[in-house]
Amino acid sequence: MAAETDLIKLYSTRILALAADIPHHARLANPGATVKKRAPLCGSTVTVDVCVEDGRIAAFGQDVKACALGQAAAAVTGSAVVGLTLADVQAARDALRGMLKNGGPVPAAPFDGFEVLEPARDYKNRHASILLSVEATAEAMEQALQSDCA
Repeated sequence: MAAETDLIKLYSTRILALAADIPHHARLANPGATVKKRAPLCGSTVTVDVCVEDGRIAAFGQDVKACALGQAAAAVTGSAVVGLTLADVQAARDALRGMLKNGGPVPAAPFDGFEVLEPARDYKNRHASILLSVEATAEAMEQALQSDCA
């Protein structure tokens, strides 16, 4: 019963509010790169489209089919990435991974909204879903920077 109560607490009102209001939730018509990532354990998927101009994300879109935790993470990612560089996104990805897996600090602004997901540290089976959006964004940006459209 205690484990069930802890899991219910994990899905806080703030997480559910983020999950219900994901920014940039529509795919881009002409992306510079697209990456689809899937969490094998739970089946969550995120497809990210980016357009990069002058080394920064100029346009961003995502299609999120994930649990509330993955959706909340996608909301934080979507609200922060436009205007950022690949190094910014990679730093956020690495910090989020460290926060979840190693008890590290919350990622720095503008990704400090990930703090709402700190309780998920204890739920390793949720980590892959939480990381999907920021991982897909970093990978898409890498691809876009290598293509002729960047």
